Amino acid sequence: MTTPVSIDGRTLTIAQVRAVAEDSAPVSLHASASARMAVTRRVVEGIVARNEVVYGVTTGFGKLSDVAIPPDKLAALQVNLVRSHAAGVGVPLPRREVRAMMLLRANVLAKGFSGARSALPELLCAMLNADLWPLVPEQGSVGASGDLAPLAHLALALIGEGDLVHGSSAHRGTAAELLTKAGLAPIVLGPKEGLSLINGTQAHTAVAALAVGDARALWHTAHVAGAASLEALLGTPTAFDARIQDARGQVGQSASAELLRSLLSGSAIRESHRVGDPRVQDAYALRCMPQVHGPVLDAIVFAEDVISRELNAATDNPLVFDDGAMLSGGNFHGQAVAMVLDFLAIAMTNLATMSERRTDRLLNPDLNDGLPPFLARDAGLHSGFMMAQVTAASLASECKVLSHPSSVDTIPTDGGKEDVVPMAMGAAWKLRRIVRNVQHILGIELMCAMQGLDYLRPMRSSAGVERAHDRVRALVATLGDDRVLSGDIAALADAVARGEFVETAA
Repeated sequence: MTTPVSIDGRTLTIAQVRAVAEDSAPVSLHASASARMAVTRRVVEGIVARNEVVYGVTTGFGKLSDVAIPPDKLAALQVNLVRSHAAGVGVPLPRREVRAMMLLRANVLAKGFSGARSALPELLCAMLNADLWPLVPEQGSVGASGDLAPLAHLALALIGEGDLVHGSSAHRGTAAELLTKAGLAPIVLGPKEGLSLINGTQAHTAVAALAVGDARALWHTAHVAGAASLEALLGTPTAFDARIQDARGQVGQSASAELLRSLLSGSAIRESHRVGDPRVQDAYALRCMPQVHGPVLDAIVFAEDVISRELNAATDNPLVFDDGAMLSGGNFHGQAVAMVLDFLAIAMTNLATMSERRTDRLLNPDLNDGLPPFLARDAGLHSGFMMAQVTAASLASECKVLSHPSSVDTIPTDGGKEDVVPMAMGAAWKLRRIVRNVQHILGIELMCAMQGLDYLRPMRSSAGVERAHDRVRALVATLGDDRVLSGDIAALADAVARGEFVETAA
C-alpha cells in the first residue's frame, strides 16, 4: 500500500500528487489545517453578521461585483455561482488528472486563506479515498480567474449535482447517488464557499504536476534509446567526455553526458571499432545529445520548482487572513504555470526531434553504416521499419505545431473585467498530447535500435544498453518477416509511459 498523504496546505509534493492520482494513496486533512481554517472561517462569518460589502461574500462576481446581495440570498449566490460556471466542453479529463485536481483543491483550502469550513477539503479527501471523481470537460478555462469551468464541474459534485464516476472501471452515476452509496453527504455551501471551490489554478497545475513527472521519465528514456542507437550505428562516445562538458559549464549538459557515459560503459561494440575507424565524428543527433538533452533537463528542473510552489499556493480571491483582513488580489492568475507548461512543451519537442532523427539514421541505407535498409531481413521483399519512421516523423511534426506557446495569447473575458488571461489550460492539454507523442517516438527508436543491435550479434553492448534490449525483447520480438507494427509500438510506448526504461538507465 502506498504511503498515506496528509495535506496541510504547505508541504504537498509532486511525488505525493502522483501517488494519490495514480496509485490511490489514502488522503487526510491534517489537524493543523483544520485549526487554521476555523480561524479564517470566523472572519467570513463576522463579515456576514455585520452585513459588510465584501467581494465574493456579499456581492456578485466579476463584472457584477458591484451588485450587493441581501443576506437571505447569500446561500443561493454560492450555488448559482457553481452552476453558472460549469460551462466546460470537450472530452473529460482522465481519471488521474481529475484526482490530482481534487487533491490540489483540497490542499489550497487547507492552507487556510479561503475562509472555508474544513468540511470542504474533508469531503474531497473522502471522495478520493472512495475513488469517486467527477466528469470534468478539459476545455473552457482561460486560466484566470483561475480554472473556473473545470473547478465548477468539480464543485458541482460536492453539492450533489452532476455525475460522478467510481474507480477506473468508469461506473457512472449521479453525484447524489454515488455519494450516498459511499456513505458521504453533499455539502450545503455557506457564504464564500462556492467561490472558494472554483477560484484557483488547480486544474492546469494538476496536469502540470503529472506531466513534469512524465517528462523526467522521458528524459532518462531518451538517453537509453540514444545510447542504443549510437551503439547500433557504431558511433563514438568521445563527444560525451567530461572535459568537453566542463569546458562549457552547463549543468544539464554535464548530467546528460554523465548518464550517457554510464549507459555506454563496458561496451564490446565500442571496442570493436575503437581503432581504425575512418569516421571522425557522428551526426548531431548522436554527437550533440548532451547539448540538446541537457537543456531539456534544465527546463524540467525549472518546471519542477515552479510547480512545486504552486501546489501549496493560496490562489483564491479574495484571501482571508487571520488578522481579520480580507484582501482582493490576483493569485488566481495562471501565468506562472502556463509559461512552464509551454516551456516543457518546447523541451519535450526537442527530445522528439532528436529521437526521430536517430531513428531515421538507423533505417536510411545511405546513413546507417552498413545495417540492412530499413532494418529489413530481406529488403525489397520486406519493408522493415520504413513506416515506423514515418509515424515518428508525423508525431514529431505534430509536437512542433503543439509547442507554439499558449501563454502568449489572451482574449478579454467577463465584459473586459478579466482583460489579460494566460490560456493555461490549453497549454496543459497540449503538453499532455506532446508527452504521449514522445512516448511513442521513443518507443519507435527503442524498437529500431534493438533491431540494429541484433544485426551486430554476437557482439554485446554495455550492461545498461543490454538491460534495455532485454526489456524491449520481453515486449516485442525481433522483426523477421514484415508484420503489423502498431501493436509493437503501442506496447513499447506504454512501457515508456510506465517508466520501465528509467531503471535500465540507473
